[in-house]
Amino acid sequence: MQRNLAGTSLLLFGLSILLLIMLTLFEAALLGISAAAERLITFLLLVLPAGSGALLGVLSLRRKEGRTWLAVTGILLNALFALFHLMILLYAG
Repeated sequence: MQRNLAGTSLLLFGLSILLLIMLTLFEAALLGISAAAERLITFLLLVLPAGSGALLGVLSLRRKEGRTWLAVTGILLNALFALFHLMILLYAG
């Protein structure tokens, strides 16, 4: 069975949520690292997967895979998650 891009988009959103939970639980281990390294880790673990998920949702709509509601849901959830964490990185550091 072939997996569609919209489903993969939602899987990436779930992965982003899981990584957020893991990053929150193990935040005490990040106390000794620099602020730049912490920003890089946050970008790689939270913003990049969600941004990729939003891109996969857009590609799913463009290819007209047939599950429009799934693709739109993936785009909205991933884009909001990525933009929220990107704004935290840009403004709060």
